[in-house]
Amino acid sequence: MDRHHYYMNIAMAVRKKANCLGRRVGAVLVKENRIISTGYNGTPEGLPNCLDGGCIRCQRKETYSASVGYDVCICVHAEQNALLSAARFGNAVEDSVVYSTLRPCFDCTKAMLQAKIKAIYYLHDWQHPLKDLREQYEQLQAAFPEGVHRVDMPDPEAEWAGCA
Repeated sequence: MDRHHYYMNIAMAVRKKANCLGRRVGAVLVKENRIISTGYNGTPEGLPNCLDGGCIRCQRKETYSASVGYDVCICVHAEQNALLSAARFGNAVEDSVVYSTLRPCFDCTKAMLQAKIKAIYYLHDWQHPLKDLREQYEQLQAAFPEGVHRVDMPDPEAEWAGCA
């Protein structure tokens, strides 16, 4: 098994802790071929989980279009959680690689660029829902020094994770 499949399998295991009513995402932060942090999407520590009614956006899906309304969602994305956990425990992230079960959203992309992440590997694609912002999203993703790449492998839990 090559390293990309190895780390993506770990990201799929990490996402099992996700407590979102929408997509369940896992992320692994790797530096010098060592895992320095993991993250999954869910509410901030100490707040009611999404599955327990903690997030209004997830409770009222009919009110918000897919991939819209993140400003009222209290869940922290998997990639953000991986970055924040690394910072919380004193692990430098510059020149790291992120493995995520979902192509990172606009906001996570900006955070990872600012943190100097060098590459992203993802399992399932995500595209910005607004056509006029897709070009800007692609420009942001093109700024990673070692690129953004899809890992081609099966995901037996894609439907459960909300990615099928």
